Amino acid sequence: GINAEYGDPKGKSESEVRLLCESFMKGLYRHIGPDLDVPAGDIGVGGREIGYMYGEYVRLRGQPDMGVLTGKSTDFGGSKLRPEATGYGLVYITLEALKKYKHYRYLPESKQDQVRTNCFKDLKVLISGSGNVAQFAAEKVLQLGGRVCSFSDSTGTLSSEQGFSRSQLDQLFELKNVKRGRLSELSGIPGATYHAGKSVWQLGLACDVALPCATQNEITV
Repeated sequence: GINAEYGDPKGKSESEVRLLCESFMKGLYRHIGPDLDVPAGDIGVGGREIGYMYGEYVRLRGQPDMGVLTGKSTDFGGSKLRPEATGYGLVYITLEALKKYKHYRYLPESKQDQVRTNCFKDLKVLISGSGNVAQFAAEKVLQLGGRVCSFSDSTGTLSSEQGFSRSQLDQLFELKNVKRGRLSELSGIPGATYHAGKSVWQLGLACDVALPCATQNEITV
């Protein structure tokens, strides 16, 4: 089994994460396969972790099997645009909903024409999370002219009234995907405010569009 304390990847070195993934696969590999069960990444499990697990699976099975895990590199049978798919898809489906949005009276008058012509332009968008889904949802919102005004992780929320720029989004990409850091490390970027221990939805921030990208059951009404 995996020791519960060791099983928490936060603060672990690259080699410790690799050993954790390999140990997990030693117990899992008999129960998965392309015609049996195909695991996928989730919170805290991205391309790096999937790669380590797939490598161990191949070693244990003695042969490659490209259909056994989703989220792999394209070098090992992964799908192109797999990292972007969920975040982009969330924005695309929201875009289609906005196009069909009939209740314009619920929006400020200044926003009504924008929704009819360019649905995301200048709309204030709150995003929770800061992982794969949140990152690419934010990227697509920026491409469509919206203002991304929040991100969060397990330690707190980073908000920006005027919205994060593309260069600031790139900083977040590097922090989360390369440095594996926490959002509090970006608290000093211009226009941003860090709220320790708070989720996006606890702050009472006004928005035009809310995109929950962190975990399930985030918003209660």
